[in-house]
Amino acid sequence: MILCVSLSPCLEINFEVDSLSVGKMHKVINRRTFFTGKAMNVATGLARLGAQAVVSGFMHEENGRLFEQEMHKEGVTYKFVWNKGRVKEVYNFVDNRSMLTEIVDEATPIDAKNGELLFKTVADLSENCNAVVFSGDIAAGLPEDYMYKVLSVIPPHVLKIVDTDGYRLVKLLDCGIDLIKPNAEELSRATGMKITDRDSMVRACESLVEKGAKRVLLSLGKQGAIICDGRRRLFCTSLNVAMNSTAGAGDAMVAAATKALSEGADLADILRCGVAAGTASVTLPDSISFLKEKYEEILPMMTVKEI
Repeated sequence: MILCVSLSPCLEINFEVDSLSVGKMHKVINRRTFFTGKAMNVATGLARLGAQAVVSGFMHEENGRLFEQEMHKEGVTYKFVWNKGRVKEVYNFVDNRSMLTEIVDEATPIDAKNGELLFKTVADLSENCNAVVFSGDIAAGLPEDYMYKVLSVIPPHVLKIVDTDGYRLVKLLDCGIDLIKPNAEELSRATGMKITDRDSMVRACESLVEKGAKRVLLSLGKQGAIICDGRRRLFCTSLNVAMNSTAGAGDAMVAAATKALSEGADLADILRCGVAAGTASVTLPDSISFLKEKYEEILPMMTVKEI
């Protein structure tokens, strides 16, 4: 079983409108609602690949119950710590000029007692897991070292996978992290290094291995990904596919790479699986995940080479 910890869930509502002008009425052409948060997306991807996934973390009483329905629909077990107030809501408006207007309603801060309760919840759930994924940001009201404290309650035998922003990521590396997945921008923030070409990418990845990360999976978007473990440096290019949506592509990569890692796959297969899932994800419009059938179609076409 793989536990995904969501510290900052998000209700995202996308509107396609005929036009967008302040002070005027507008017609909604299309509306899509996503019950998301990076760890939620990872859990969905794991379930679609046939893995047994469970999601925990914080949820809010006023608008959080629909998240349970979504996880149930995807076949993901859940055990949330419930907080008063509302989940973060993001409203995206796209007009006929393809201009995006975003409105963000931040979540209610987490109560300190609930912050303590999640430690016990994660400790109990992770006892029966072979991997735990921490993906995304921390919620308002929590101390900056909160993710470090949660990671510290996970048993030593359990794999730890982390996908969070650069400055926070570095502080977590002495928790025995088995896999991290930055993108190029996050890698630059984490290392303070300027990322200009493949050589600088590899040097930056290896600097994080030296600081404690056992494996660094660097997402390069449509170009593919690099993985390093201090001994090998591998590159896998993505396929040239129709890109319908990039939402959740990084989370798809984390899901497939985590499943491969938890099953004992070697470095090349972890990379191959991650890139295949990320590629499959962008082919699916109006979605934050991917179809297993598309993933299985793409996976045999993935080519890995030493760099």
